Amino acid sequence: MPRLGIVSCDTSHVVQFTMRLNHIGISEDQWVDGGQVVAAVPGTSLVSPERIPGFVQQLRDFGVEILERPGDLLGRVDAAFVEANDGSVHTSLALPFVDAGLPVFVDKPLATTVEDARRMVDAARAKGTTLFSASSLRYALELQGLKRDAEVGDVVGADVYSPAALHPRNPGLFNYGVHAVEMLYELMGTGCQSVRCVWEEGAEVVVGRWVDGRLGTVRGTRSGAHSYGFTAFGEKRVVPVAVDARFIYRELLKVIVRMLETHSWPLSPEQLVEPIAFQVAAHESAQRGGEEIRLA
Repeated sequence: MPRLGIVSCDTSHVVQFTMRLNHIGISEDQWVDGGQVVAAVPGTSLVSPERIPGFVQQLRDFGVEILERPGDLLGRVDAAFVEANDGSVHTSLALPFVDAGLPVFVDKPLATTVEDARRMVDAARAKGTTLFSASSLRYALELQGLKRDAEVGDVVGADVYSPAALHPRNPGLFNYGVHAVEMLYELMGTGCQSVRCVWEEGAEVVVGRWVDGRLGTVRGTRSGAHSYGFTAFGEKRVVPVAVDARFIYRELLKVIVRMLETHSWPLSPEQLVEPIAFQVAAHESAQRGGEEIRLA
């Protein structure tokens, strides 16, 4: 069974993923087979450092070995999970494991610049290893079920929403609105050429224009009620969906395990990089008062 190592522990994902993979403290319907978390590095954080000690103690209680430096994982694990909340440090944390030829999962967001995203993708392709990054919302059961529903047909447009709390280390949608962006891309696919963002303190709405004429929107909420969901405009039906988040971690981990088993990329390089370009352009549009910005 693949031995998995965690890099940085300032997110609850390190506990939630370990519970499901190691079958500890959670119901059997949440278990995922095919990998075991054996070691973790606490790391540092400019986003939520106060959360690290508690999560590290939980990992210790689960029997996970706590190491001092990311490099200490090399030789002890078969794959790495980069879990820092700060997307701007993901490249520096992931590349040593990519260079060692290990499969790497980078938690959302993959990066906060297109250049960093491409560096990781190009390095993994050159090394012949696998790289993956995704929001767990991309694999929500309702979203995947809709994609398989022949009665809906091809998606010709989509409106997606999620919370979008802000943090300067993850500008714009990168901090939490990334969940909605990832759902939008799972519904629409790649091919967005430009975006416009209307921004207010309590929310922002980003409209993406796809090269084939389709329109997709992201609503990131910061006031009022918060939830996850979407309306898919299909060729045959319009389907509004509220997402049940109970099984999203399980479904994401299933995809990661398949990556480890098949040595194949769950998402193509284009599918990894373009959502980053979308979020960069949305942030620039917000700063420019809603100006239309072409994706890099």
